Parts: sequence; C-alpha cells; structure tokens
Amino acid sequence: MTNLICIVCPKGCHLSVDEADGYKVTGQGCPRGEEYGKKELQSPTRVITSTVRITGGIHNRLPVKTSRDIPKGMIRDAMKLLDAVELTAPVHVGDVVVPDICGTGVSWVASRDM
Repeated sequence: MTNLICIVCPKGCHLSVDEADGYKVTGQGCPRGEEYGKKELQSPTRVITSTVRITGGIHNRLPVKTSRDIPKGMIRDAMKLLDAVELTAPVHVGDVVVPDICGTGVSWVASRDM
C-alpha cells in the first residue's frame, strides 16, 4: 500500500494505492484522483519548467515548459537539451524551442512573449 497526496487539483486528497489489488485507489474525491494514483505508481510523468538564454529581450532568460508531461525518468535528459539553447528575440508564447524531446513527441515551448 502506497500513500500519496493528489496534485491534480488544489484539494489535495490523501490517496492510498494498493498495488497488490490491481492498483486500487481509495481516498480520492473525484475520478481524476483515481487516475492520478494509478498513473503515479505505474508510469509517473511531469510537466517540466525551466529557462533558456535569450538575447535582445527585456530579460536574459526566457521561461520554457514542456508542451505536455514526459516520463519522470527522462527529466535529466530533457533538461540537458536546454544547455545549448540560445534564442534571439522576438519569441512568442507557444513557439517551439526544442522539438521532440528524447523521442517523446513532446516539445520545449516558450511560456511568455519576449
């Protein structure tokens, strides 16, 4: 039995996930909590945020994020891809900064205009 706090919404339900019983989830306040509990133990994923260098903007760093969640085990490799990135303004929200992170089909995208 594994105990988790659901992060899908601000309510923060205390979940119990029984791996021995087919990942049965209890304690959730909604169906999204049940889905989160199962996914977190079977194949955890995260949306990642970071920054990249930019020239010609009002700041020297541009915030970026993954366009969707990626497997938790790929976070370090995904972050390493940003080390070599240097953009030149203008950049717009949603512009692809690095496409297809580690073969996932997920991209790093700009999360603000600059």
